[in-house]
Parts: sequence; structure tokens; C-alpha cells
Amino acid sequence: MITEPVPTRAEVSDVANAVLDNVDAVMLSAETAAGQYPIASVTAMSDVCLRVEQQPRSQMSKHRVECEFKRIDEAIAMATMYTANHMGVKAVLALTESGSTTLWMSRIRTGLPIYGLSRFPRSLGKMALYRGVYPVEYDVTQCARDEVNRKSVAMVQSLGLLELGDQVILTKGDHLGVGGGSNAMKVLEVGRVL
Repeated sequence: MITEPVPTRAEVSDVANAVLDNVDAVMLSAETAAGQYPIASVTAMSDVCLRVEQQPRSQMSKHRVECEFKRIDEAIAMATMYTANHMGVKAVLALTESGSTTLWMSRIRTGLPIYGLSRFPRSLGKMALYRGVYPVEYDVTQCARDEVNRKSVAMVQSLGLLELGDQVILTKGDHLGVGGGSNAMKVLEVGRVL
């Protein structure tokens, strides 16, 4: 779409196949840097992505179903997404230092939002590129250990992202503030979190 206001079949196909291949992000270069129709190019690409993501094949994946996991935090991420896709929860909340847990989660197709809660700008920036992950700045180290679940859910609810009574899954590590330590998954109800 450098010189044309409408994408070719090949351009539409390239974007659609990228979404079906489970990429986290797609980008334009010449179309927006030197093209005559930068806004139309971004709009067309967005429209294709949104349409393809509505297809059943794009909603759920069987990514790594038969694999053996080497890391505990990866196993927690996979178990979380399997549970989320089969339980009817409204969202997944991942307390994360590095963003690794949300990266693994984003590889499993789901229509659910994954909120990555981190205190590190670098981790928040990385998570912004992961498919279906929404970074939320949150410093879990400022919570007392027995208040982490309640305060984390309440913070996301205060942003208008959850409603009273919604079921969510929260992942975290026993050692708060330590990267690579996600080893717990809890199903919680907004407003009844202990």
C-alpha cells in the first residue's frame, strides 16, 4: 500500500497468515515511513488482524500440549491458560518480574485478556508486544504477603477491567520480587478474594 489506498490480496494474505502463525505483533515499514496512504495502511492491517482473530482457529491453540516443561514458571503458565480456556474465567492476572510467564501465556490462543502486573518499565514494555497481554504497572513488593491476592485483583478492578463477581486466575511466585519464580496459580472471585 505504498502507492495504493487498498491492499493487494498478497498483502492481506501476509497479514492474515502472520496472525494464524501466532505472531505477537505485525508492523509496517515503507507503507508508513514513505507511503502515500499511511493511515489507510494501518487501518487495513488492523482490520485484517481483528477479522482473523475472530476465527475459531485463531481463538484456541494446541501449542505445547504434548511437551515436557523444563521450568516451573513455564508449566504454571501453560496450566493457567488451559484452565482459563476451559473454565470461563474473565481474565488472567500474572504478577511478573521479567514478563516471561506472560510470554508463555500469550503463545496459547485465547480470547481472554492477560494482565501482566510488573514494577519494571522494561518488562512492561516487552509485555506490550505480546499477543493478548496488557501490561499494568504494579509494585507487588509494596504489599504485605497476606494481602497480595486481594490488592492485586482490587487494583485491576479499580482500572475498570474487572467487575464484582468475575472469576480470574492469578499467577505469582512464593518469593515476591524474584524473577523466574512463578510457581502458583489461584482461581479467585473479584470481591471475595482472601
